[in-house]
Amino acid sequence: MGVVSRSVGNAFRNKVRSGAVVVILAVAIGLALAMLVANQAVGAKVDSLKASVGNNLTVNPAGSRGGLGGGNPLTTADATKAATVAHVTSVNGTLAVRLSNAAAAAAATASGSAAGNGSGGGADRGGAGRFGSSGTTSLVSAVDPGVLGQRNNSNGSSGTSTDGATGGTTTTRPAFTIPIQATGVSTSATAAGTAIKLTGGSQLTDFAASSTQALVGSTLATKNSLKVGSTFTVQSRTMKVAGIFDAGDAFDNNGIYLPLAATQTLVDQAGQLSSLNVVVDSIENVSSTQTALTAALGASNVDVTAGSNNLQSAITSLGTVQNISLIAFIASLVTAGLIVLLIMIMVVRERRREIGVLKAIGASNRTIGVQFVIEAMVLVVLGTVVGAAVAAFSSNPIVSALVAGNTTSTASAAGPVRRGGGFGGGGFGGGGFTRTRGAFAGASQLIGTISTSVGWQTLVLGAVGILAIAAIGALIPALLTAKVRPIEVLRGE
Repeated sequence: MGVVSRSVGNAFRNKVRSGAVVVILAVAIGLALAMLVANQAVGAKVDSLKASVGNNLTVNPAGSRGGLGGGNPLTTADATKAATVAHVTSVNGTLAVRLSNAAAAAAATASGSAAGNGSGGGADRGGAGRFGSSGTTSLVSAVDPGVLGQRNNSNGSSGTSTDGATGGTTTTRPAFTIPIQATGVSTSATAAGTAIKLTGGSQLTDFAASSTQALVGSTLATKNSLKVGSTFTVQSRTMKVAGIFDAGDAFDNNGIYLPLAATQTLVDQAGQLSSLNVVVDSIENVSSTQTALTAALGASNVDVTAGSNNLQSAITSLGTVQNISLIAFIASLVTAGLIVLLIMIMVVRERRREIGVLKAIGASNRTIGVQFVIEAMVLVVLGTVVGAAVAAFSSNPIVSALVAGNTTSTASAAGPVRRGGGFGGGGFGGGGFTRTRGAFAGASQLIGTISTSVGWQTLVLGAVGILAIAAIGALIPALLTAKVRPIEVLRGE
């Protein structure tokens, strides 16, 4: 106990020097911990990308995307066949359909009949312009058509027209309304395979064909004054709002989720699917599984696309960041060790007489070495405490700077992110109800924001490395000096 108390006291014998040493060590240790935290955060991001984006495949009918194009619909038999392909862990089928407002559809039908040429829409169009709807709903779209939405209307606008037969009779056409996207899902997941984010209520639990449950987008719910427990109709069935979701933007929130079997029944598309989301067991098997799925389902029948064409670029960039952070962590540890080594060399040289006296009264080399190691450890522990605070404040900016400096964004060259099937006031795109993040998203978009946190595991791991190097740095000069005979030390003094 005397050695420990003497060592702690010696650490603060020169308070000015000890304070300066603690500050210098805090900077080196703080940088080391920040780099360790950065390395762990980037590693976690890589694992997340591989798990959520990198091992997903999307299967669409060949030549079709979100109701646009041609081809034949997928079937439940295709989903069953896809599930048997090697390395496939799960297959989720979805059916995306468009629902027109019932009142607007009736007005469009009446207008079409009065015009005598069907240009107003008709029941098969549901007032949805040139792209037909699969059914009707009592809901009113939350998206205003605007200029771009009107361009998708076969009428061009909602004004009046001249009857071609008489040359003088005009017919008032109904205003064009955006159809509502309804997506049938077999589980409480979106077409992209991620959990639906609810702001109220609960997920779907009844997936039977007779189910009356529905999830409603937040903007659509606000437009129609819906809340959890409210009802609305799809075709002739009364549906009940089980939950309200937030997909992140007005387009996706102008939609509903229904059980897959119920959607197929309501729109008379039994056994049909719009797309399949296929999850592969690991990113290494994505390419081979993509080829195997295409062969199993038929290249002329399906288009199989990987979850992200920019994933490899993102992972490569993050791998570079990991390497840089690991090298910087090791360099910082070595720097901290060198600082301790130089300081202890100076301290030991100052206390050569003290060491000689201790040796003269019978102190062993081990006792002398332990005394100086403990003294160094006291300074290192103080530096680690301050360094942890430095790391907590600097790790996020350091990660952001490293990622920004090593990530090449391809967003401008890749084009816009496609939205799910259908069309809205801002134009139209294809691919399912949710955004398809993949070939249209750059590496930087995939990476997004990386958040760091200094947890106790990180502190323990970093502290062990730092203390080990500090112990070596303190022990070497102490043992070298302790081996000198006492008479030589005292004579030199």
